[in-house]
Amino acid sequence: MTCTFNLKDKNKDGLTLIYLKAYFKKEGKRFVYSTGESIHPKEWDFKNRLPNNLTGRTSQADSHRTIKRQLDRYSNLFLLITETYKNTNQELTVEKIRQEFDKEFKRVTAGKNKFYEAYDEFMAFKQKNQEWSNATVKRYKNIKKLLEDFEKVKKYKITFDTINQKFYTEFTDFCMVNRGHINNTFTRNVGLVKTFLFWALKNGHTYKADFINFKKKPKVITNQIALRKEDLETLLKSKMPSKKLERVKDVFIFSCVTGMRFGELKFVSKNIIDGKTLLLKEEKGSGKKSREIPLSGIALHVLEKYDYTLPMIANQKYNDYIKDVFAEAGYTHDVVKTSTRGKEVIRETIPFNKRISSHTARRTFITMMKRNGKSDKLIAEISGHNDMKTLNQYYQVSNEDVKDAVNETFDIEF
Repeated sequence: MTCTFNLKDKNKDGLTLIYLKAYFKKEGKRFVYSTGESIHPKEWDFKNRLPNNLTGRTSQADSHRTIKRQLDRYSNLFLLITETYKNTNQELTVEKIRQEFDKEFKRVTAGKNKFYEAYDEFMAFKQKNQEWSNATVKRYKNIKKLLEDFEKVKKYKITFDTINQKFYTEFTDFCMVNRGHINNTFTRNVGLVKTFLFWALKNGHTYKADFINFKKKPKVITNQIALRKEDLETLLKSKMPSKKLERVKDVFIFSCVTGMRFGELKFVSKNIIDGKTLLLKEEKGSGKKSREIPLSGIALHVLEKYDYTLPMIANQKYNDYIKDVFAEAGYTHDVVKTSTRGKEVIRETIPFNKRISSHTARRTFITMMKRNGKSDKLIAEISGHNDMKTLNQYYQVSNEDVKDAVNETFDIEF
């Protein structure tokens, strides 16, 4: 028994559905099943019953190859089912093969969205296989919420079939205009969405590969805050009006002099300290070796003050309070923040303290070590970076660095 593909309306001046058809002689019935694919009759090879122009690099050829991949799924399934029933001496009927097709192609009642069902399955799969950290789980939950908000605002229904260039254009507009995302945020989010779509393609949830051609916005190196040695000294001497802010200040200083991520600070205890060295097994990247983090006098002072258990609070609250800490220390002068949205460079004038977050501490550690002439490899041993490109993104060159470099280089008597 064989099957063929036919157009629903071969004379239509526009897109028409492609059907799979087969004749069941014993029943005297024809099996007709919609592939869900549409094509213009002018783009159909009626002799071979396939889309024409399957070679080349044109957008039409890409589209036709995508359709061809989907049609192959239907014809291959038809062949598999008929051979299976034949080899097991079972009688195959139109109704039975329809049920098999519905099961394979997940035809469901209205109201269910296979895109989000697959997304939830993807998240569960990654978590059960222990492939994600808690931070990664949170990122993908945020992406799902972002996609749901996009649907509501843009009134664009997301299914696997609608993940195309139009979706990418509308999603770009939503993120950049409605949400005010800068290039780096947008690029990160598109990367997360594409990771899911590659998984969905590999696991048979979709056949459409349009998303592969979604181009990320180029990442932009933004000017971030990194403290100088004098700033740390000022912070150390600053008196806080409350225990709450004093604890936040101390945790920040400890992170500045160890280079530890905020999420790693909760693991600090006497059990992982050997003399003046902190032995840290990374939460991020379970295959990495333990890091040996030297503890300076300042770091040991902070640890002793809190009996080797840092007074941690939620990251969001910490980021609010650290801004108050810097305000109390006198860092309220205006600075210019630059970011890129599309092709537009955005400049904002905001108080220095408003630009401080938990990540400023790790950036400060790397920048101060670099300014002091320490090698990237040495810094990476402490910070836990495997990628030197990522490490160097933390390094912030100040105006003073630039002036000093020029003056030292061209210190010529005249």
